Amino acid sequence: MRDGITRRIGGVVAVALAAAGLSVVVTATPAQALDNGLAKTPPMGFNDWNSFGCNVDEQLIKQTADLFVSSGLKAAGYQYVNIDDCWLTHSRDADGKLVPDPVKFPDGIKGTADYVHSKGLKLGIYEDAGTLTCAGYPGSLGHEKVDAQTFADWGVDYLKYDNCNNAGSTTTQEYIDRYSAMRDALQATGRPIVYSICEWGVNDPWTWAGDVGHLWRTTGDISDNWGSLKSIIEQNAPLGQYAQPGAWNDPDMLEVGNGGMTDTEYKTHFSLWAEMSAPLLIGSDLRKATPETLAILSNKDVIAVDQDKLGVQGQVIAQGNGIKVFNKPLANGDRAVALYNSNDASAKVSTTAAQIGLRSSTAYSLKDLWSGATTETAGTISANVPAHGTVLYRVKTARDWTNLPPSTTQGVSSPSGYVGADIALAAGASTTLTSTLNNYGRATLTDVRITGTVPDGWTVTPTSATTKNRVDTNGSFATTWTLKSSSSAQPGSYPLTITATYRYGGRKVATNNTRVAVQVVPTPPTGTVALSDLTWVSTSNGWGPVEKDMSNGETAQGDGHPLTIRGNVYPKGIGAHAPSDVVYYIGGKCSSLTTDVGVDDETGGNGQVIFQVFAGDTKVAQSDALTGTSPAQTLHADLTGANWLRLHVDPDGSNTWDHSDWAGPQLTCTA
Repeated sequence: MRDGITRRIGGVVAVALAAAGLSVVVTATPAQALDNGLAKTPPMGFNDWNSFGCNVDEQLIKQTADLFVSSGLKAAGYQYVNIDDCWLTHSRDADGKLVPDPVKFPDGIKGTADYVHSKGLKLGIYEDAGTLTCAGYPGSLGHEKVDAQTFADWGVDYLKYDNCNNAGSTTTQEYIDRYSAMRDALQATGRPIVYSICEWGVNDPWTWAGDVGHLWRTTGDISDNWGSLKSIIEQNAPLGQYAQPGAWNDPDMLEVGNGGMTDTEYKTHFSLWAEMSAPLLIGSDLRKATPETLAILSNKDVIAVDQDKLGVQGQVIAQGNGIKVFNKPLANGDRAVALYNSNDASAKVSTTAAQIGLRSSTAYSLKDLWSGATTETAGTISANVPAHGTVLYRVKTARDWTNLPPSTTQGVSSPSGYVGADIALAAGASTTLTSTLNNYGRATLTDVRITGTVPDGWTVTPTSATTKNRVDTNGSFATTWTLKSSSSAQPGSYPLTITATYRYGGRKVATNNTRVAVQVVPTPPTGTVALSDLTWVSTSNGWGPVEKDMSNGETAQGDGHPLTIRGNVYPKGIGAHAPSDVVYYIGGKCSSLTTDVGVDDETGGNGQVIFQVFAGDTKVAQSDALTGTSPAQTLHADLTGANWLRLHVDPDGSNTWDHSDWAGPQLTCTA
């Protein structure tokens, strides 16, 4: 489901969205299982949609195939080069067959497939289990046999089968029937074709699609921003029991390299897709890929977790306060452990060897699959995980632990920390902080030394001891500091690095470098001001970026429309999409916020959300559950004494169509 394209292209609108999130108990005979030996590990490859939309052609597909070979991605395991929507003409031929666009694909799909196959790779195609595709081209509903045979004749190896314009089907059985018709048609061709069911998680496909296809979408479309990624992780994480070799939960394609997130967030994306045994389908333009993007996509240690032959999706074994611990058993007895921090500031995340099911041992080895470093632990598996970050360990028992450095973590805390930053202060101001070094290794740390590094013009001064003779197993060493920012520092994020150096096993030396974000906050507002005229500290959004003085729109910055709720247009405000957070620093100078809230008219009456206002950690205002037909509601929030203002929008159910307007918000502050 494309949150915007299903509304806009050619006037085509997807139906049956009202059934999102509902399930129906089916008592009919189960569909014939599609167990044909394919997709025994999650498919790996490329799909053009996330980066190119309808701008796909033969040249792009051939260039991508060439890049798979030259960049090493083929050697890393990627094999499918998949064409998404818009590859065909708007009419079938006289025999009722689909026709490739002759301008986009002058050699036809058959010629393109031959080229891809010549590189030792496989070709994928797109169609829809409806009368039209999401972009308005001929769908396969009622044409399954002829289309499946056409794909087989062309040499297609993979089919993504979408859910737009589905003739009004809503029930689980109707969905099973539509998708089973194409399954049976593909089987009848005799050609091995991986079958990807893309029904957006509408009718709980994880409960039935394992008998129909090789993989099934569990969510709406992904977007290249943190809010979207975070939401999809939440939806897909609980579904591990339904995955197995040949049948996979699909939380959608990869956004790695498209530019809307940081490398830390992209590593979380790739780590958790691997941990959750998800298909790895590259969605960025490989012709423009940076070395950093290719390093993420080609990390063989992480790919090995995704492609493990045991085929178990990692399960969440602990969660709370924005963190999750995933545990994935591997075929050789190791465990892949993902420590995930969805918060906007760093957090310590921990589990133990016993909790992940490893047998008792003197020590265990932890291989960090991003840094490549291997350490030993007496049993605690822990890391100080950056905001929006994930530490991915491969864990096993270790007999040779004396040759490994001890596992250590180093946390930094400050009373000035808040959403979006570990530490926050004004230009030229001071704050206190505490760094704590923890030793989880079997070996003792000796000759421990702690130092701090800050940007030019800043100072970080210890106010307690920075050296210690020894830190034993499961022991810790804390140091307090005074941090002062430069008087000329502009609002933004600045790095603080705390470095611990120590010896272990005699004369061996190791270090632990911990980097945290320090937020220099803007000057607090004065008087009565429009909130959208101020600079926010941080934002997250479920679809595209947060917008000023316009609606959420689509995925690009600045593509919204005038903020409009039931025909009333607001010249000032903030356009968001649930789930969303927008954080401002108000420095205890403001007394109140007044704003109208509602779902923007651009949703066509869809969507359902709840608006909340927080003063610091205290909720001070909340709306009713508002839909795309609800009138605007006015909220009044008391902000007296608060340093921070947070605007939050929750999806009330599915987060589809939840374009949320903070309309005409005004702050009242001291003059």
